[in-house]
Amino acid sequence: MKLNHLKLTVVAVAVASIMQAQAQSKPDTSIERVEVTGSHIRRGDLEGPSPVTSLSAEDIIKTGVTDLIGLFTKLPIAGQGTFSTQGNSSDGTGNGGSSVSLRGLGADSTLILVNGRRVSVSPFANSIDTAFVDINNIPLSAIKRVDILKDGASATYGSDAIAGVINIIMKDDFDGLELSGKYGDTADGGGAESNASLLFGTSSDKSSHTFVLDYFDREEILYADRDYASSSNQSALRPNDPYATDFRSSAGYPGTIALASDPTVRLPDTFGNDVCPADQIVGDLCRYDYAPFSSSIPASERVSFMYMGKFEINDDLRAFIDLNGQNSKTTIRGAGSPSFNELFMSGDNINHPFADDPTHPFYQQDLTMRRRTVEIGNREKRVDSDYYRTVIGLEGGFGDWDWELAYSYIKSDSIERGVNGFPNSRRTQEAIDSGLWNPFEPSSNSQEALDFIETQTTRYGKSTSKSFDVQVSGPIMNMSAGDLMLAVGAEYREQEISDNPDAQFLRGEVFGTEATQANGERDNTAVFAELAIPVTETFNIQLAVRHEDYSDFGTTTDPKVAFIWTPMDELSIRGSFGTAFRAPSLHQIGLGSTDESPNLVDNVRCDAVGNVNKACEPQEYTAVLTGNPDLGPEESESYNFGVIYEITQNIDFSLDYYNYDIENVINKDTQFKFTTQGNNPEVVERLPSNIAGDPGEVVRIFDQFENLGNIKTSGLDLDLGYKTETSLGDFKINYILNYVLNYEDIRTGGRIDTQEGQFEQPEVRWTTAASWVKDNWSANVAVNYIGEFEQDASVRVQSDGTILPDIDSMITVDTTVNFIGIENTILTLGATNLFNEEPPFSYHDYMGHVVGTHNSQGRFMYVQATYKF
Repeated sequence: MKLNHLKLTVVAVAVASIMQAQAQSKPDTSIERVEVTGSHIRRGDLEGPSPVTSLSAEDIIKTGVTDLIGLFTKLPIAGQGTFSTQGNSSDGTGNGGSSVSLRGLGADSTLILVNGRRVSVSPFANSIDTAFVDINNIPLSAIKRVDILKDGASATYGSDAIAGVINIIMKDDFDGLELSGKYGDTADGGGAESNASLLFGTSSDKSSHTFVLDYFDREEILYADRDYASSSNQSALRPNDPYATDFRSSAGYPGTIALASDPTVRLPDTFGNDVCPADQIVGDLCRYDYAPFSSSIPASERVSFMYMGKFEINDDLRAFIDLNGQNSKTTIRGAGSPSFNELFMSGDNINHPFADDPTHPFYQQDLTMRRRTVEIGNREKRVDSDYYRTVIGLEGGFGDWDWELAYSYIKSDSIERGVNGFPNSRRTQEAIDSGLWNPFEPSSNSQEALDFIETQTTRYGKSTSKSFDVQVSGPIMNMSAGDLMLAVGAEYREQEISDNPDAQFLRGEVFGTEATQANGERDNTAVFAELAIPVTETFNIQLAVRHEDYSDFGTTTDPKVAFIWTPMDELSIRGSFGTAFRAPSLHQIGLGSTDESPNLVDNVRCDAVGNVNKACEPQEYTAVLTGNPDLGPEESESYNFGVIYEITQNIDFSLDYYNYDIENVINKDTQFKFTTQGNNPEVVERLPSNIAGDPGEVVRIFDQFENLGNIKTSGLDLDLGYKTETSLGDFKINYILNYVLNYEDIRTGGRIDTQEGQFEQPEVRWTTAASWVKDNWSANVAVNYIGEFEQDASVRVQSDGTILPDIDSMITVDTTVNFIGIENTILTLGATNLFNEEPPFSYHDYMGHVVGTHNSQGRFMYVQATYKF
């Protein structure tokens, strides 16, 4: 009994071995052993005790996706924390990158491997602290298959394998030449894509060489291109919904004037020649609609090269080398930079708006302002990244034992440049003081003044990883049911990361954007061992243990035990238990003072003075975040129990129950700290207020990473397959379901922050796919389902007691049609989100949908041609 979704695509290798044996004068009855994901032991069988899903290159093509993150976002096992370039913004810190979060436990708790070995993390962390492997570095055209190990695997692979492992296996044995081109576009504007790849390989008894060249280009999509996100004033887009929110910024254009001594005393700029438009005035604030100018999906361009070679030195010794390089460019746009009371004008300034009106209460008063520097243009960031990976190694055998050693060097360099729309606050203040620049009459300012206040920003990132690994495996004794197999090995790894903005960032002279500063290095040594014990012919046990010694936080030892029992050919029962860990990322330890702009509620001020200036509503605040060198690792226990059953030759299924308990989770909880310590001046800096009992408006909040609490989750994975051959063609149907039974994010003090079914935590995700093949034609259709979940807690319960409805489920349909009637050619017409389903509405933010869960690309139709020589 072998299930398609659990098979590793090694059948071709086995067949080739059999054919070679038959051609020899002396028969060779040996069975080739291969290493499977989740184990270091080479074995002849294709199924192990751990749940592994494999997606072949053909499976990936059927989905119609153009990059790996497009594939992973469709997997039911992917959850909160999976991110792509969608939603990149001028405030983002990981722009241009993508990664996947298995089971919603975080991208930094999902280990990404290439050909069974680690790759380095991106130098730019996502959301300031999430260290991630940028899977955009791996072109689809180079992938042979993807293995997804769905249980904890630190005993096998070490840190970061809490949620599971994704092992990307490359095409290293291609023979021939393949050219492929693809072009597609969206139905609603923006997002056109083009992709071209060349795959070339030669293979012989002594060596093989595989080369891949890949080019990918995607046009940007702005929020202006989507009706439901074209304005940050969602109340205007949904006029019949009384609970839709106006998210327009309180930093308008030309802005709001306030007293420097008490910024709560303010009025919109309606004086002089340049005035705030009447439809942008809300209360005493001049607001601004920033959504139309912001990236929904940024423009991306990637050029990739890969080479994989194998060389036979003699009968017992082989060499291999993997080379991978990529250059990627990403352009992110945002509205003009906002300032929130950072700039001042003295009472005797030549450009004082009330210098000639002694009756005005602001006459001769020092002023501050909320405004956007629209006059210097909208913000534009360009990220240019280079990625290099080299692996060289030797492998061989002695007797029945196999050995392998390798050296890996990986480097990622990134430069993020702010090329337009960024003001230097120091020079801007100087221009106000000297009278060169008048913030209240922007049309009167000269180009010289605009050039003086505008700056270009630069942020440099570098990540390197050097490692040496060695392992041996083979039988140590013969048992009645087979060989007792052992694998032992060791690994030494050095990591270094730097993420440094330019000097003006470090001096705090750039407002309107975020940038991190983080520097750190570490080395660690690991030793590991694994046993495969054939207790009986039908019952096998896997025992594994790994000990790691880190230079910056100590040691950890993680065991794992797993079994598979096959009482009959049609039925297998499997289970596993193990511990896992995640080392604090170098960003979380070494982060310097970094500004971020979270949407928070000032509960302290709300309780004191009510909803003055929307104190009781989510607003953008400045939070200063720092790393914490005293962080400890996250630690977890997990177990899995499942059955695999072949009901008939045409119907099979697997059902697995999983359970994770993670302790000492590293995170920040700025809202909780803001609420509980809002009156502590060491945590929250406020402006003075003349209103009795008013704690004052917030200037900034200070926060850092901590080992905050625990995460517990459990659920079911179901995979059902059906196939049949008829006179009308061959049909296959597959249904994959992830059902979350329990999810609890438990923060400090036992407070449950998030549970299953709450915001971004749908309880159900499934996909079903059907394929048909007949003669020269084939077709595929897939239905993807993401279940409903609650609105964000900050908006779910309204001030009048109304509970907002849940965010609806989303169903999308993908389809492809293929024709192979032309010699050596495959022609494909396809569509993703065929019926142009819009993401369900969410009240929590200005874009009107949850960008981390639902896709705003809309219908994407494409044509593709592949020619094989």
